[in-house]
Amino acid sequence: MKHKLHLRKPLMGLISTLAISHFVAVTAFAEDLSVRLDFSPWGIHAGMHLAEQKGWFKDAGLNVDIIDGKGTNNTIQLIGSGQGDVGQVQLGPMAVARERGIPIKSFAGWVRKSDLAVLVPADSNLKTVADLKGKKGVCFSASPWTPYIDQFLSNGGLRREDFDIAMVAPASMVGAYASGQVDGLLTVAPFGLPLVAASRPARAILSADYGVSFPSYGLIAREETLVNKRDALSKLAQIQQRAWAYIFDGHIDEAVAAIAVARPEAKFSTDVLSGQIESYREFFVTERTKNKPYGWQSRDDWRDAIHTMADAGLIKKSRQPAEFFTNDLLRK
Repeated sequence: MKHKLHLRKPLMGLISTLAISHFVAVTAFAEDLSVRLDFSPWGIHAGMHLAEQKGWFKDAGLNVDIIDGKGTNNTIQLIGSGQGDVGQVQLGPMAVARERGIPIKSFAGWVRKSDLAVLVPADSNLKTVADLKGKKGVCFSASPWTPYIDQFLSNGGLRREDFDIAMVAPASMVGAYASGQVDGLLTVAPFGLPLVAASRPARAILSADYGVSFPSYGLIAREETLVNKRDALSKLAQIQQRAWAYIFDGHIDEAVAAIAVARPEAKFSTDVLSGQIESYREFFVTERTKNKPYGWQSRDDWRDAIHTMADAGLIKKSRQPAEFFTNDLLRK
C-alpha cells in the first residue's frame, strides 16, 4: 500500500506540471483583442460578457479586453483611429463615418431590424405616426434618431412642425417621459421599453414600420485589422454567434448574471437587463435573414439602409452594400 502511495505522489505532480504547462502555453500564444462597447452595461452587451464568463474566448486562444464606451459615435472614432481592434456599435452611424473617410467595416450584424422607435404610453390611443400630431416628444441632438425624424414623420403623413420634439440632455429624457411632461420618447425600443416599464409603461411606434431602414448593433473593425487579425476576428464573431444563440435558447438569466459578474460596480436592475435582452429577440431577424445564422447581413437589407441614409443626405446614393459589410468571418 505504501509503495502505491509513493508512486501516486510523483504521478500527481506530473499531472499538475502538465496542466500548468498547458495553461502557460495557451496564455502565451493567446492573441490579444480589445473590444470597445457603446456605453456602460446594458442588455446588448450580454453576448460579450457571457462568452467571457464561460471561458469561450480563452478556449479559442483569445485574450479579449472588453471596454465600456461613451457612445456609439465615440467608439466609432476610437476604432477608426486605431485605438482598439473591435467596436460593438450601431451600424448606421458606422456607415456614415465610412462615408466621411474612416476606413471601417462591419463583420457581424446582430440587430438587423431597425430598433429606432417613439415610445408612447401603453394606455394611450397613440398607435401610429399620425396619432403624434399635436403631441410632444423628447430626443437628444446626437441621437441616431436625429437624421431620420423628418423621413419617419413624412412617411406617416406628418410634417416636422406637427410633432413638437424637444432636444434635451440624454440623462433627462427618461425622466421627462416618466413624469408625463412629454407624450413620446425617441429612443431605441429594446433599450427604452424595459427602462420605463415600472414608471410609465410604453408601446413602441417603430421606425421600421415607416420605411426607415437603420442597421443597428454589430461588430466593426478597421479594414487593415480585418486583414491583419482576420483569424482572431473570425473566432470572436463566431463565438458571439454561439453566445447569442445560447442566450435566446432559454439562458437570458445566465447572460444577466454574466453582466453582473463582469461589472459588479455598475448600478442596474436585473429586470431591466432581462427585459432589454428579451426585447431584442425580434430585432435580430429580418424577413431576408430569418433562415440565416445570427450576425449574417443581407445585401438587400443594406441596400434599403443605403436608400434611407442617402435620402437623409448622409451618404451617396451610388454606394454599394459590399462597401459597408462582410459575412466572410462568420459561421455559415
